[in-house]
Amino acid sequence: MEKELVNKVQESGIVTIDLEEFYSEGERVLLDIKDVLFQGLILREKDFREFIKCEDWTKYLNKYVAVYCSADAIVPTWAFMLLAVHLEPIAKKVVFGNLETLETVLYFEQLQKIVPEHFKDSRVVIKGCGKLIVPKSAYVEITRILRPFAKSIMYGEPCSTVPLYKRKEES
Repeated sequence: MEKELVNKVQESGIVTIDLEEFYSEGERVLLDIKDVLFQGLILREKDFREFIKCEDWTKYLNKYVAVYCSADAIVPTWAFMLLAVHLEPIAKKVVFGNLETLETVLYFEQLQKIVPEHFKDSRVVIKGCGKLIVPKSAYVEITRILRPFAKSIMYGEPCSTVPLYKRKEES
């Protein structure tokens, strides 16, 4: 008689969370205003307003947009606000910062939809490898969200995990 194969990982009650499932689909665009600066150093209001007036804003339609300035220049806050005024009606999302900042914000928004109480007393594994680059900030955020509820939190794959947290049993 053959012995039945038992999936010990499945029987363990471990809940696996794959952060790639929280990825927001859509194109990411970086809007760097360095090329709009006079001599790459100074933002002149008249020139900037002309850029705003002439820019083809439709190229940002339904895209995630990060606005920033890569030049070492003093750019007044209102310039980024003015960009947001024009991008907000057409872009999926507008943030100040680089593409990493944008990804952090998108993951943060998705992770806020988690109902942490659903993980009460669960043994959770946060999946570590995948096809997408998940920002480290997303791993920190999911850990922060789940720690008060989960019985334990691990990182990696169910067959090979790094233990991160285990609730102390009350006596």
